[in-house]
Amino acid sequence: MPITKNWTYLDHAAVGPLSAPAAQAICRYAGEAESQGDTMWPTWAGRVDELRRASAALLGTETDEICLIPNTSTGINLIAEGFRWQAGDSVVLPEGEFPSNLFPWENQAARGVTIRKVARQGDVVSVDDLLAACDASTKLISLSWVGYASGYRIDLERLVGEAHDRGILVFLDAIQGLGVFDLDLRKIDVDFLAADGHKWLLGPEGMGIAMIRRKHFDRLRCGNVGWNSVKNAFNYAKPELELKNAAERFEPGSANMVGSAALAASLDLFLTIRDHHGPDAIASRVLSLTDELRESLLERGITTRQDAEQNHRSGIVTFEVPGRSPVDVRNELLKAGCVVSCRDGGVRASVHAYNNSEDLSRLVNAIKA
Repeated sequence: MPITKNWTYLDHAAVGPLSAPAAQAICRYAGEAESQGDTMWPTWAGRVDELRRASAALLGTETDEICLIPNTSTGINLIAEGFRWQAGDSVVLPEGEFPSNLFPWENQAARGVTIRKVARQGDVVSVDDLLAACDASTKLISLSWVGYASGYRIDLERLVGEAHDRGILVFLDAIQGLGVFDLDLRKIDVDFLAADGHKWLLGPEGMGIAMIRRKHFDRLRCGNVGWNSVKNAFNYAKPELELKNAAERFEPGSANMVGSAALAASLDLFLTIRDHHGPDAIASRVLSLTDELRESLLERGITTRQDAEQNHRSGIVTFEVPGRSPVDVRNELLKAGCVVSCRDGGVRASVHAYNNSEDLSRLVNAIKA
């Protein structure tokens, strides 16, 4: 992670720095495109396939259930706009979701869909409360795996199991958890998922992944179709609108070749760590560091919001400095070489596995109480 030469970087919940493999892949693509043009197209297409395979391996799903997307919002809209709603249907989601997981559902009001926002208990997203808001009209629960400001991590396995027992589908915005926590979709039967690669996955902006279960392909209208959506995609002379039997049907046109190469390179880094150290190695490291950060802040009399049990914590620690505005604290930290964000009335530090105790001490010691 070359960023460590210049910054104490604790802002992965906003935009993560590029991993070295991702940056190298971008440079390689630029050189190829500059000097070789589309003679390299088969190679570039192969890297797109590599990203699809790596994404499926990361999630424990099949390659034909992976859809490559430019951002999380696009993935959410694939479901919200494609679902065959009936007037009177309802969607349940927690209060305080990031707008990307709110507006696409609210946009379905014109089709007669009701949106039910469930109040949080402080920072806690209660599975019981979400389920209690459901009834016979509820077709889907949509929520974030990890809250973007609170850092609260949902009990996903329980939610999915109990939602399915009621005949309700689950959409997961995984962007604040993927890259830190293991998610095996062979064990947790999430119906739909989307995540951009530019946060914890350390890839470029504008490149992400979605997962759509094969059994749901025909449940969604493919509203945005193009030459790449169909089975015989390269038969330009005699085109036929026969959709692919894969989530790739939702990728209508030319792939983001450079973004795919970069994200594939970064995912390979994560998969290598998992293969050598186990599926929970990154999460264990991150949670150990965030525990250390919370303790150090509390010793300074700085309150944090992450008091939940360990299985609900994440890489996000949001804190408030008494008598100081979050913006002032953030600017103060930036001058000291520490990168954080302001969210929900506090200062948000988001710690990754390559950070260390020295990074945390630098942050805490730079805060003027």
